[in-house]
Amino acid sequence: MSGSVRKRVAAIVTEYRHNSHAEVIVGRLLGRLNYRPRIEVVSLYTDQVPANDMSREEAARRGIPICATIREAIMASHCPEPIDGVVIIGEHGDYPVNEKEQMMYPRRRFLEETLAALDELGLAIPIFSDKHLAHDYDDAVWMYEQMKARGIPFMGGSSIPHCDYVPNFDPRLLHSLSEAVVISSGGLEGYGIHAMEVLQSLTERRAGGETGVRAISLLRGTGGEAWAAMDRGEWPEDLMLQALSAIPGLPAKHPRELEPAPALFAIEYLDGTKGYIVQFQRLVEQWSFAFRHDGDRVTAALCDSDLDRPFAHFERLTRMIEAFVINGREPFPSERTLLTTGMICAAMDSLHAGKRLETPQLHIVYE
Repeated sequence: MSGSVRKRVAAIVTEYRHNSHAEVIVGRLLGRLNYRPRIEVVSLYTDQVPANDMSREEAARRGIPICATIREAIMASHCPEPIDGVVIIGEHGDYPVNEKEQMMYPRRRFLEETLAALDELGLAIPIFSDKHLAHDYDDAVWMYEQMKARGIPFMGGSSIPHCDYVPNFDPRLLHSLSEAVVISSGGLEGYGIHAMEVLQSLTERRAGGETGVRAISLLRGTGGEAWAAMDRGEWPEDLMLQALSAIPGLPAKHPRELEPAPALFAIEYLDGTKGYIVQFQRLVEQWSFAFRHDGDRVTAALCDSDLDRPFAHFERLTRMIEAFVINGREPFPSERTLLTTGMICAAMDSLHAGKRLETPQLHIVYE
């Protein structure tokens, strides 16, 4: 392939409609949202077609086939050469919710069918998969191991860890991180994974790298359990207040006066590091954090994500996806995505079981 030919990708999505992850990522790759793509979408598979579907019109506009199967999209037989990458977005759509309150998106099936087609073609090309790997951790491990066995470069996860920090800080401060609080909003699993990714993108940079997670608990907080745990000294109020101070426009009141029942995720790392996510329903719409380092120093910052279209944080993510497809280099360890998947799965297991859970399956070590 000559240097003037753009890399070609197949897009595999659950649904493509206004403000879906497919629209704000694949839509950019199709030249929408004032975006100039560096790679080319040559085939599209949509698992569902809602009443407000945009995929058919967009595909017709660009002369891209809508494929009946994932295999057909990967094969892209209408193209003179094989595809160079795959973009999988298993987010949004009408899917069942299991007894642990997890949305059962078909992410493993999407990857399984993608790998089968790539095996037919003898290809080991970069794959991006949005957010966490799967709602079932065994599925996630299978997915990770299958890609590793094939030597397939993999990029996954959330857009939020790649936002600018406001204010910015010297990342070397993270080397001595001992405790962190991330502020979040929204649904427990769907938005909790964003917060898990923010937390892990910070904690993995402590001296010695990642050593794994010992235990996780999740309190829904409907009866004010998170505040009661704070009063008992089980998680750091000062870090929460510092993290909230990084979010502009919040009322000058203690958050317990404004939200009686936030959820609380508690993550215990094997090396003694502790992480917490305080998830509000109404108080905030963005993510922020504060971490303790160098003894008792505290640094706090906002993850500067847009609240309105065209969602610049998805532009940042799309640029990263394009660079990943073009150069084939993972922009961060794929082990982070495996670990954060395990963390959110274990948190939902904890909620379902109503207790703190030991997590020997999450003794994942990486630099």
